[in-house]
Amino acid sequence: MKLASVALLALVLTGCATHPASPTAQATTSAASCKPTSEQEIAALFDRWNQSLQTRDPHKVVANYAEHSILLPTVSNQPRLTPAEKLDYFQSFLASGPSGKIDMRFIELGCNSAVDAGLYTFTFAKTGAVVHARYTYSYRWDGTKWLITSHHSSAMPEKP
Repeated sequence: MKLASVALLALVLTGCATHPASPTAQATTSAASCKPTSEQEIAALFDRWNQSLQTRDPHKVVANYAEHSILLPTVSNQPRLTPAEKLDYFQSFLASGPSGKIDMRFIELGCNSAVDAGLYTFTFAKTGAVVHARYTYSYRWDGTKWLITSHHSSAMPEKP
C-alpha cells in the first residue's frame, strides 16, 4: 500500500517538475482545474462498477474504464489494455454472475485522481463460489466523469 502511495506521489511530482510555473500560477491553475471530490464519491465508483456487472452487459462494464487504462484481473494471466481486450475478459467473467462486496478499503484523493484499494469478496451466482481478493482501482476525472485508469485484482494468497 505504501508503495502505491509512493508511486502516486512520484507521478504527481514528476508532472509538477515537467510543467514549471510560478507559485501563484500553480495555485490558480490547481484550484481552477481540480475537481472537488470526497471519499464517499470515490467509494461510490465501485458501486457503479459493481452495478454494471449486474447488467451482465460487458459493454456497460467496459464503459467504466478510460480509453488508456489497464485491467489486471484475478482470473486471467493476460493484462487487458484495449477496450476490445477488456470486453473479451468481461464477456467470460460475467457469464458466472459475479457480485462484489467491499470488505475493507483505503482511499487516497488527488487532483483529478483517486486510488481506492483494499479487500473485496466476490460471489458467483452460477456456481455459488466465493472468492476473497485484494484490489486497487485508480481513477482519473476526464472533465465529465470519473474513469478507471488501472484496476488490479488478485485472489488472497492465504486460505483461511
